[in-house]
Amino acid sequence: MAAVSNALIYDVLKAMPARLGNIEEGVGEVRGKVRALRTTVHGVQGDLHNLDEAYSARDDRAGRIERRLDIVDTPVS
Repeated sequence: MAAVSNALIYDVLKAMPARLGNIEEGVGEVRGKVRALRTTVHGVQGDLHNLDEAYSARDDRAGRIERRLDIVDTPVS
């Protein structure tokens, strides 16, 4: 096994701040992308909620029309 000298350890330790800076930069980019995805997901959830409300209102309206026209199917027991 090769001997480990203080100079070798020092060289590795000198490179650490630059490598940590790259990691921090990468983590920052990932955080930004996650934040953008979260915003998109919230928007999609809002759209789905709005569609659900719209379909529910249409279903209620269709039910009222069916009752007025007396064309409601009676459930079979």
